[in-house]
Amino acid sequence: MASTLQHGDSAGTFLGHPKGLFVLFFAEMWERFSYYGMRALLIFYLTKHWLYSDSKAGVIYGAYTALVYITPVLGGYLADKYLGQRKAVLFGAVLLTLGHFFMAFEGEPQVGNVDNPVIYVFWLALALIIVGSGFLKANISVIVGQLYPRTDIRRDSAYTIFYMGINLGAAIGSLLCGYIGETYGWGYGFGLAGIGMLAGLLVFMWGKPLLLGRGEPPKPLAKNTEWTMYGIGIVMVGLCWAAIQFQDVVGYFLGGFGGALVLYVLFTAVTKLAPEERDRIFAAMFLILTSIVFWALFEQAGSSLNLFTDRHVDRAGVPASTFQSINAIYIILLAPIFAITWQYLGQKGLEPSAPFKFGLGVIQVGLGFLVLVWGAKAVGLENATPVIFIFLIYLLHTTGELCLSPVGLSAMNRLAPAHMASLIMGTWFFASATGNFAAGLIAAATGAEGVGEEAGKQVVIDVYSTVGMYAVGIGVAVLVISPLIKKLMHLDTLKDDAEELEDIFGGSEVGSPDAAGVRPATRPAE
Repeated sequence: MASTLQHGDSAGTFLGHPKGLFVLFFAEMWERFSYYGMRALLIFYLTKHWLYSDSKAGVIYGAYTALVYITPVLGGYLADKYLGQRKAVLFGAVLLTLGHFFMAFEGEPQVGNVDNPVIYVFWLALALIIVGSGFLKANISVIVGQLYPRTDIRRDSAYTIFYMGINLGAAIGSLLCGYIGETYGWGYGFGLAGIGMLAGLLVFMWGKPLLLGRGEPPKPLAKNTEWTMYGIGIVMVGLCWAAIQFQDVVGYFLGGFGGALVLYVLFTAVTKLAPEERDRIFAAMFLILTSIVFWALFEQAGSSLNLFTDRHVDRAGVPASTFQSINAIYIILLAPIFAITWQYLGQKGLEPSAPFKFGLGVIQVGLGFLVLVWGAKAVGLENATPVIFIFLIYLLHTTGELCLSPVGLSAMNRLAPAHMASLIMGTWFFASATGNFAAGLIAAATGAEGVGEEAGKQVVIDVYSTVGMYAVGIGVAVLVISPLIKKLMHLDTLKDDAEELEDIFGGSEVGSPDAAGVRPATRPAE
């Protein structure tokens, strides 16, 4: 049967995977170089250059990162219906390149930055990066999934390899952009991030033939329709430019739009999907909601934990922003071990379920904070915290991330029906948006202006202790109910797209998949 053929065989493989995976690997590597290079500097840029308070900077940072994860919902939808994933990724890469270069314009801060013209260029840079990420993030992950049948045991391994590309870029970007930005000037660090994004765009354009036609529009795309989609993207830039300046609006939007999105997905599942597909959507929604807790704590890394490292850690003069690379370096070292372990256990039928892995991930992110709290208290709050505890919190957060994030990417693509793939992936990123906004609120709670250094450190430690204990408790609860969620996934009856179409069309050539088991770009209307 066609579904037994491995995707990518016609173009050859590398390390047992389609060559297109490595095109996506390097394109995403350079995109993450730019994003995490800028992210390593952002909280310091807000507090040290634009002179915002810790609380205000935390809220701005949280709103920005939340919007980065909101926009993939619309970017994914437009790709599903009109543009196709490849064109959406190209458009997003162009916007990201422009955004990172605009970040290089510093200007002079003013009190409150009222009527400061350069601050509006800064907001525009953030808006371009937000919308660019919206068109790129969900869609490049979907192309990875399209290279494999849904029942292919290489899928989790492929997403983990892809995740290594993300973190290779993140590690190099945090080290280089962070060091150069803090040592020689903000504009130089942000400008280097822009060069990295341009490199990612060029790699993706060069590697188009190796993608084997994946990610193309669902039907022939008229030029006026294509440019209309790009116009919608520009309008989104304007909306995000306004939203990032009024962070409360982002919170209200998250609540309203998030509720509507969840209801829409559930309504579609109940009214339009077969019972087993409906159950899989329910399982996916559980994983999505669980991930919010993880990201709310994990994303302290770029805000409150970054400031904690700068002010309260004995780091021997090393720039604090460069410590943002630790998580990514751990990923590079540990991801192959996790990939091999999951694949080996999968072949033996012993691999833990995705919900169980999620429970482990939430527990570990909570334990990371509790370890840091213990280390800070052990040496006394009046003393600098030994740097080893920064390495330990990132180690636990990294092992938790490897249990949750690449597994979640794979699960979303596996559990979603083909015609809802980008929408569900966008919903996954929307949960990350909610977690990031919550992370901004947690970071704001750690701000304690007008008090001494020791008192400020105590505030941070109290917040970290509370969120750490809550996370451990929630993670244990997820472990307990994971068998029930696994049943909803109906893994024993998963079919590849080829088999689904054979069931629908009875083997007819009309709308049948190609030999690789993928629906053609001209599939019939559903």
